[in-house]
Amino acid sequence: MPLRVSDIMSAPPITIKETESVEKAAKLMFENNTSSVIVVNSDGLLTGIVTAKDVVAAVALGKIGQDIPVARFMKENPLTISPDAHITEALEKMREFNVRHLPVVDKNNKPVGMVSVRDIMDILLTLLKIIE
Repeated sequence: MPLRVSDIMSAPPITIKETESVEKAAKLMFENNTSSVIVVNSDGLLTGIVTAKDVVAAVALGKIGQDIPVARFMKENPLTISPDAHITEALEKMREFNVRHLPVVDKNNKPVGMVSVRDIMDILLTLLKIIE
């Protein structure tokens, strides 16, 4: 039975509204021990992703503490994956497009989780220990 993204994703996803500040995104990452946050619009639909690298860019440009909306620093229309996809598909997308996080969305583009390289590494390590 193949493992699906829904088996390993982090849920519920950590989200931030596109009108909220980069500083709030940084706080969410720190409080939730993650390096990415899904950006949503007022309807709760995915519009982007902001990563720790994006926050570092905001700091370097002196934008923290100025209530600059996270939408100015997010990556718009990020790659996504379905919760029903196989984890191999997630890993192939991550490798091909050089990303470490994939928002998991339903058919309406509403975030339902996040899958990271770390999530995949954790399950692979568990499986390798089982077959030893």
